[in-house]
Amino acid sequence: MSAEAKHYDVIRKPVITEKATMASEANAVVFEVHMDANKPQIKEAIEALFGVKVKAVNTTITKGKQKRFRGQLGRRNDVKKAYVTLEEGNTIDVTTGL
Repeated sequence: MSAEAKHYDVIRKPVITEKATMASEANAVVFEVHMDANKPQIKEAIEALFGVKVKAVNTTITKGKQKRFRGQLGRRNDVKKAYVTLEEGNTIDVTTGL
């Protein structure tokens, strides 16, 4: 599979947090994905971009918080994250970026 422009539209960026680091011990990688992306699209994009085999994809939507900026109410954007579990022997180094 070759990487196409649509694959870069599905996968936004890797998530590097403490929880994502703990997930990497279980051979999983966390990515921020497009809100309309579904699991088969995410699997196809990861396999095409990184050349790995994906075992499972779990998604979660984090609702944006309401915050104040200079007294004005604002709202952060909702974020969809994909927890991608890789087959044994496959790895992705997310520190290098996309």
